Amino acid sequence: MKLNNIYKGVIGISLISSTFISCESKLDTVNENVVSPETYFTNTGELVLATNAIYGTLRSPALVGREWFFVHDLKSDEVVAGGGQLEAPRRQILQGSADATNPLIGNMWNALYVIIHRANTVIENSVKLTEASPLKDRSIGEAKFLRAWAYYELVSMWGGVPLYTTTVKSPSDSKPRSKEDDVYTQIIKDLQEAATLLPQKGATDKGRATNGAANALLGRVLMQKGDYAGAKAALLKVTGYTLTNRFLDNFEEEGEFNSESIFEVVFFDKGDNNFNWGNYNTGDGAAAPLSTVRNQEYNPVAWRNLIPSDKLLNEFERVSTGSLKDDPRYSWTVYQTGDKFNNGTSTLVDGDQNGNASIVNGTTIKVGWRKFMIIYKESIATAGFHPAGNNQRLLRYAEVLINLAECENELGNPAAAVAYLNQVRSRTSVAMPPYPTAKFSVVTKDQVMKAIMHEKTVEMACEEVRNIDILRWRKKGYFTGAEPLPGFVAGKHELLPVPQAEVDNNPKLGEGGIPKQNPNF
Repeated sequence: MKLNNIYKGVIGISLISSTFISCESKLDTVNENVVSPETYFTNTGELVLATNAIYGTLRSPALVGREWFFVHDLKSDEVVAGGGQLEAPRRQILQGSADATNPLIGNMWNALYVIIHRANTVIENSVKLTEASPLKDRSIGEAKFLRAWAYYELVSMWGGVPLYTTTVKSPSDSKPRSKEDDVYTQIIKDLQEAATLLPQKGATDKGRATNGAANALLGRVLMQKGDYAGAKAALLKVTGYTLTNRFLDNFEEEGEFNSESIFEVVFFDKGDNNFNWGNYNTGDGAAAPLSTVRNQEYNPVAWRNLIPSDKLLNEFERVSTGSLKDDPRYSWTVYQTGDKFNNGTSTLVDGDQNGNASIVNGTTIKVGWRKFMIIYKESIATAGFHPAGNNQRLLRYAEVLINLAECENELGNPAAAVAYLNQVRSRTSVAMPPYPTAKFSVVTKDQVMKAIMHEKTVEMACEEVRNIDILRWRKKGYFTGAEPLPGFVAGKHELLPVPQAEVDNNPKLGEGGIPKQNPNF
């Protein structure tokens, strides 16, 4: 049975912040049914429960349960609209026309700051507990890891953002946007400190952050900053993980918490086809559903709101392109007409799939996502509406190896870079021929970089890393104007606008010479 104990006992913590609350007339109201930080934190167990509340928001509909994967994918070049059923706010992000009133942007921003507020609450109140305790250290480490994750999402999506490292106690505590470098400095500090406090894999409950998770995320962050030497050092500390022999173990329920998994967000299917629509930005609720709606949104036989882009589909190596074999990751990343599902008892036909078709190697065919979908073991009748319990893997070891390859290449060690790529390709179930291949020479730095970009594309497709990678690669000239995102305009669409509600509630956003609305800050 899946473990979801990190979500049990989530407590309510009052938020008194103009970042989250717009009804100033009610700020002085005391809710006697909600415990306050001043009276609550009396023992380590209560600190753990407060930490659980951070994880609860991580799993919320506004974040990993729904909007997080949408916003990431819509800003990448991996997806297109499945058809006219894609809602207007999502289509706006895909087309580069989203403004500050877009509800997806607002919901994600708000939920990220809820994580930050709850993390600040844990860190700030941990000093009340004077006794030394591994659980106390773990809770502080988890809070710092999750705060760093939230700020990394914010800075990579919005640029400079208000930086809060203590709890906000009144509207006057609101802050202007910090410089990007200052936000990154805080993220790096949090992750370095979290790494010293968090246990290794296997020494903590499943679903909790570990030392490996902190260092894997730190590697991502330092790469984005251009510090490849620092990133390499962090990534080399991610030990105790191995690639799974079976690629699909990274995306199916039965393969959760495998040897490759570094950090995953826990979801649980209660079997009631329900989703936590009522606690959108917090994920709270003692009896709230613990499911993710991803299986519904992307499912080839359900809503099918986003489908793989032709660019992505044609990136996979095929016999027709001169490779020695087809890349099996294609059929494990997507479903297409003619494929088997429902434990091999059903065949996918065009009529099962709502919306648009794709063009793959010159052939028009309907294609949909397979990663994180559960129709591999369910019928169309069951899949019609089914928020599921498939965990979202946020960090896995294959990405660490590919990131190490990029670090080595940038540091002038192309042979070491190619060796890391070949580790990923040689996984038993994948067994692709090693580099160099007929399509990819790997002599010069640029040739190795093309191989790295290809390998990450086919290995990590629809795992919500590509849009951030593109920002890094574009700055270095690797991802050029010849390969635009859907609707992308350079100098305009790299970052998202700050939500209008935040601008209205926080007058300090215009201070420090930074305009209130400047999505490219």
